[in-house]
Amino acid sequence: MTTDKFGDTIGFIGLGVMGEPMCHNLHTKSGRTVIAYDIDPAPLDRARAANMGVADSLEDIAKNCGTIFISMPSGVQLAEICKGLRPHMKSGQTIVDTTTAPVALTKELAAEFKAQGIDYADAPIARTRQAARDGTLAVMVGAEAAVFERVEPLIACYANDITLCGDVGSGQVVKILNNMIVAETVNAVAEALTIGRRAGLDDALLLDTLTKGSADSFVLRNHGVKAMLPGVFPLRAFSINYMIKDMGYALDLAAETGVEIKAAETTNEILKEGAKGPLAEAYWPAMLAVIDPTIEPETPDGD
Repeated sequence: MTTDKFGDTIGFIGLGVMGEPMCHNLHTKSGRTVIAYDIDPAPLDRARAANMGVADSLEDIAKNCGTIFISMPSGVQLAEICKGLRPHMKSGQTIVDTTTAPVALTKELAAEFKAQGIDYADAPIARTRQAARDGTLAVMVGAEAAVFERVEPLIACYANDITLCGDVGSGQVVKILNNMIVAETVNAVAEALTIGRRAGLDDALLLDTLTKGSADSFVLRNHGVKAMLPGVFPLRAFSINYMIKDMGYALDLAAETGVEIKAAETTNEILKEGAKGPLAEAYWPAMLAVIDPTIEPETPDGD
């Protein structure tokens, strides 16, 4: 495997729904060699077709890349990836974790890498799959200022809103709270949509009118209008099970800080109810079907 100077080579681990377009944006915009790794051969084939480097193992990434991006579904997989990387890494390298993961785990991993002289930034992402493709994600970062200054130009390859939130772990706090608010708002939109339909209102008119008033939000215009209104919740998107995972992180963080969050608890219960049926892997606003069981959601296979 041929690479550029060690410090300039980027590794990217995890070419899933969000990770793959982020990796491709780094490849096309960073001006650096990018080496991809995933256990699924399909996105690696696409990486090769894009003239990107492909690694055979985590060890390859660890030994050949100065900056390593990680995009995993949860903290469980993140911990396993870091366990596989750590023995092969050396002082001077940098980890940029884009996973949404527990705050305590993030701080623990960062401390373990720091003991080896390896910098760590938690940089979870927000917005949609299309935003990942377009390079317009929002990223909230927890890192030392000097580390942030070094990795920000790379993150800018796939994001147009990047915020240093504080020390390591701060990015995760903001992202977890972001998803908590989004989930609660989707629940509110689902309730309003269901009530409006049963009250005899045209549902498209209802949501359009709400976007013109003080109830307007990103959730209303995107999750509401684009998914809940037509009742289409693709597979291979951010699933109900994924949102339950993130809501669990929010509930844990609330418990750690001594805050009772009743609305989040209620929303989490509705999500769990939705996960009991065939919608568990559907795009998560399908929780609408719990509030309005009369709808027949469509779950096309996502691209």
